Amino acid sequence: MTPVDGIRFAFGTLTVLPVRVTRWDRDAARAGMLAAPLAGLVVGLFAAAVGGLAALLGSGALLAAVATAAVPAALTRGLHLDGLADTADGLGSGKPAEDALRIMKQSDIGPFGVITLLFVLLAQIAALTALYEDGWAYGAAGAGISAVTARLALTLASRTGVPPARPEGLGAAVAGVVPVRTGLAVAALVAALCAGAGALLADAGTAVHQLLAVLAALAGAELLLRHCVRRFGGVTGDVFGALAETAATVALVALVLGRV
Repeated sequence: MTPVDGIRFAFGTLTVLPVRVTRWDRDAARAGMLAAPLAGLVVGLFAAAVGGLAALLGSGALLAAVATAAVPAALTRGLHLDGLADTADGLGSGKPAEDALRIMKQSDIGPFGVITLLFVLLAQIAALTALYEDGWAYGAAGAGISAVTARLALTLASRTGVPPARPEGLGAAVAGVVPVRTGLAVAALVAALCAGAGALLADAGTAVHQLLAVLAALAGAELLLRHCVRRFGGVTGDVFGALAETAATVALVALVLGRV
């Protein structure tokens, strides 16, 4: 088992980048979920580059925001958004766990999923628009922080004690593979790096703001995780997609709120 195996697992399962997963076992899954924020960083850099370039070319804040939000969706083939919609349908059904999981596994999207996708994407684009209005660098930073935090939420959701809801699928492959202390150490490191990026971008106030945005995003994802575990009995691949989109959205909204 090498770090490269973990990186391959992270990029091969969380992005559509041409990376072949060489190992599919618990050790590889553990290393892969610890490397998930790295995959998020790459996705965020692509999104920041596209959105920032659009803004520099005079697209305006709204169009730059749309371009930025489109990149993570493209680099995941919309799997996280699909997971969000399926999870919303499962939770919204109000049915017992077995029936809710069956609803989530269906290929169609129900009304709860459509409504959730609509408001989540609107919130992401609105927040990114506000950030780009402050300058292309702030929009690009928002793209990077939201993408990294989204995958960091998956690292924490893979911690020991979180069970899978099904015996198969991505949820079963990664559930409980990350030791709690190791996951918290990765979270602390990523949060510190996001704060450091804020200090480089502007000042200490921005650093604190970005740190709080990361913490708020992780808290929002944790609330959803606990609710899903109660309702479904554990996590699934769809739940992981919902956690990523929730964390990304909360991070972006938090970056906008409280700006000086």
